[in-house]
Amino acid sequence: MGWENRQKREHNNNVTVASGFVLMKWLLLLVFLLVGFLSPVVKAQNKNAYATMMYVGTPRDYEFYIAIRVLFKSLSLLNVQADLVVIASLDVPLTWIQALENEDGVKVVRVENMDNPYKHQDNFDKRFKLSLNKLYAWSLVDYDRVVMLDADNLFLQNTDELFQCGEFCAVFINPCVFHTGLFVLQPSMVVFKDMVHELQNGRENPDGADQGFIASYFPELLDKPLFHPPPNGTKLDGTYRLPLGYQMDASYYYLKLRWSIPCGPNSVITFPGAPWLKPWYWWAWPVLPLGLQWHEKRLQTIGYGTDMAVILIQSAIYLGIIVMTRLAKPSLSKLCYRRSDKSITLVQNILKLVALWSILAAYVTPFFIIPPTIHPMLGWPLYFLGALALCLVAINAFLLPMLPVLMPWFGIIGVLIVMAFPWYLDGVVRALCVFGYAFCAAPFLWTSITRIMAGLQVSLEREGFMPRLGESSPPSWFNKLY
Repeated sequence: MGWENRQKREHNNNVTVASGFVLMKWLLLLVFLLVGFLSPVVKAQNKNAYATMMYVGTPRDYEFYIAIRVLFKSLSLLNVQADLVVIASLDVPLTWIQALENEDGVKVVRVENMDNPYKHQDNFDKRFKLSLNKLYAWSLVDYDRVVMLDADNLFLQNTDELFQCGEFCAVFINPCVFHTGLFVLQPSMVVFKDMVHELQNGRENPDGADQGFIASYFPELLDKPLFHPPPNGTKLDGTYRLPLGYQMDASYYYLKLRWSIPCGPNSVITFPGAPWLKPWYWWAWPVLPLGLQWHEKRLQTIGYGTDMAVILIQSAIYLGIIVMTRLAKPSLSKLCYRRSDKSITLVQNILKLVALWSILAAYVTPFFIIPPTIHPMLGWPLYFLGALALCLVAINAFLLPMLPVLMPWFGIIGVLIVMAFPWYLDGVVRALCVFGYAFCAAPFLWTSITRIMAGLQVSLEREGFMPRLGESSPPSWFNKLY
């Protein structure tokens, strides 16, 4: 009996083990099936990347943050087959980093700011103190090719063929110096370390920024062949010049009010001109007609929700000011008294100066308080509303004639109409029309200034405006609230 019991127990154990092996095989099969089913959903990292840099320390940090978001969102809409990478310095706000990663699908690489050894050069522009962070693009060795971008690029079509270019490729928008607003590179730690070494050794850099350093590091690019993407999709070796259509200077557009380059695709517009006329500024249009295309990209991507609250608040304040100036007409009669001819002359001159500065401030102040990256069709109406409200304050405070004070207001509207006229033959005709308008408007502006000064003088000399000390006060209706 004992032997039979042992045989039964061994048989049961064998059955249990066999069942366990069968169950394990079915579980492994199920796992393999699930992995095979889900593997197409998992997105692998791309071999190439579009990259830009971000750092803080300038008055325009937020504006470039918005520009970078619009740039990468635009690339996403073009279905580029590449990662989107931001090389961000460690002091970039965490909220910006989170928005880029979570909302825009951008990979953020945090780096320390690279010291600029050229910051003491006589011609150095402080705006470019941290622009050498662009050299970190060569340290992105996880990628085969990287297209390094500035934030002021406007993409018109997919440019993934650029990843077929060689170790370094750039566009000559200047006949002798290539532009670093867009270039293709093959990441390499050897090259990156050599660049850092050259920085420490003080390699010649004409402008002290990334443009001058990279141009001096690749001095032979002008003699290299023009890039043409191989039809079989293979990647080239060496260095190449990129066709102008990959970095079209917006000035070519303004020469003819259109642009079309026969040598290569027309893919990217760049705005390397004056820093205060970048396409995202609302006041840049219609000075730069292409600015509307940038705002169309923003409207399609991140929108203007973050700025609408500020716009509504400012509009309400301006409307409140206009209502109050219509209800109350104050004067400065309680502040000024005649004591002697000498003192009254000094007071009058001071008041004239204050009045002129008040009018000037009425036209300038809205520029600094309106969100700079809102749509021009929102920015300009808000500007005119603010200028009108502040001009009415000056008119009522100094008892000035209304039409002369508002003459620049109408003049600015006229300038916008002339510049935005869409049917000029070319940019030269457009410029001549603007100058012709300015020439015709100048007499009206001068007349308005003289009338303002004459009206101010009359107001200052009125007994009611500046009564003598001890004399009867002006009629009660003069300062009446109604």
